[in-house]
Amino acid sequence: MALSPPVFREKRRKMVDRPLLIRGGRVIDPAQNIDEVLSLLITGDKISWLGKEDDKSLPGECDILKADGLIVSPGFIDLHCHLREPGFEDKETIITGTQAAANGGFTTICCMPNTNPPLDSRSAVKRVTAEADKNGLVRVLPIGCITQDRGGEKLSPMSELAKAGVIGFSDDGDCLMNTELMCQALRNARELGLIIIEHCEHAGLAKGGIINLGRLSLELGLTGIPAAAEEIMVARDIALARITGGRIHIAHASTAGTVDIIRRARAEGLPVTAEVTPHHLTLTEEKVRGYDTSAKVNPPLRTEEDIRALIEALKDDVIDAIATDHAPHTVGEKGLGFGEAPFGISGFETALGSLMSLVHGGQLTLDKLISKLTREPAGILGNKQEKTGSLETGFSADVVIFDPDKEWQVDPDTFASKGKNTPLAGARLKGKVMATISRGKIVYRNTALKIQASK
Repeated sequence: MALSPPVFREKRRKMVDRPLLIRGGRVIDPAQNIDEVLSLLITGDKISWLGKEDDKSLPGECDILKADGLIVSPGFIDLHCHLREPGFEDKETIITGTQAAANGGFTTICCMPNTNPPLDSRSAVKRVTAEADKNGLVRVLPIGCITQDRGGEKLSPMSELAKAGVIGFSDDGDCLMNTELMCQALRNARELGLIIIEHCEHAGLAKGGIINLGRLSLELGLTGIPAAAEEIMVARDIALARITGGRIHIAHASTAGTVDIIRRARAEGLPVTAEVTPHHLTLTEEKVRGYDTSAKVNPPLRTEEDIRALIEALKDDVIDAIATDHAPHTVGEKGLGFGEAPFGISGFETALGSLMSLVHGGQLTLDKLISKLTREPAGILGNKQEKTGSLETGFSADVVIFDPDKEWQVDPDTFASKGKNTPLAGARLKGKVMATISRGKIVYRNTALKIQASK
């Protein structure tokens, strides 16, 4: 089990003044087209050297972390998560959420604004960034609201939010149905050099829906959400990006039809990017059979056909990034009936293990998977904050070390996240994070991975 944040901080303080050498791991850095056994030196909060050790004399004193047989890559970047603070600290806090992210290999996470109060003012954004700076274990980048109070009626003070440090705008959880407002939001975001992150779901078509519309929804007697509810709004938002020049980012793409629409937009050269979640890549609607609320998520889990299309879209770079949509809830909330339980899966700590099933199954290469978790999301963010997404010299020392073959069983009771809501409880996964380093500091380390002092 992970050490609590205060204990980790004390240990990190003792180590931070000494360089850290990660020795002998298989370094995969898609941004530099590197895939070979190398060593990596971290000095302070930056990558100071990457290469073969006989190419450089080592510092007189350093800590050594042996990574033989392990993968060393840039820290993962999550464009879409929910930290719940402020307002819903019973579900998650910035402390517990960032520890869960660290346990999952994530060193940069972008938090959605559906908090209480929502992130629609400078003071609300600063409250999150101040808490993250004080107690967060990894980098937290806030996303501001598109509209005030996420109400869909009046635009938020977008310029003010940009100055406060948001990396984009979203009313996630709700789609902005007002086309005129969305058009203006895209223009404003373009002028600010930021993105609109859209939860594409037609409110009328999706109203009352709780699972994917299809054979299973009819069999279970549950109201379905049609694929068209997503696809119609994806098409609208891309059309608006075409006429405004604003950058639209499609959150949690889930259908084959969405892939086709994005593919055509990318071929046209429009400023459109997209993400997909681990659960939409690996789980189908069959997971809700038995009315399992841990698999109730929005957009809903879809079909095998949709999964195949999403994987092909990753391989073809039609979909740019993998994002968790980490959405923790209390045990009591998820214990309600299927119709009343909230949507959402707690995803930080199972992301790598579930995604590695695609690599082990030959559906995705390891290099491509790492790229979708590092290089591409860093490109979408534009490295406006710090240089991330690569192990290049001078970049922020954000590193994850993982064992691609380590088998483990998912036990939600061991999660650092307050959210234990996962449909993977009890599942055996293959692929485990062994250590996470954020800005040069070890924020998670499996006890099997030892640190030695140089002699």
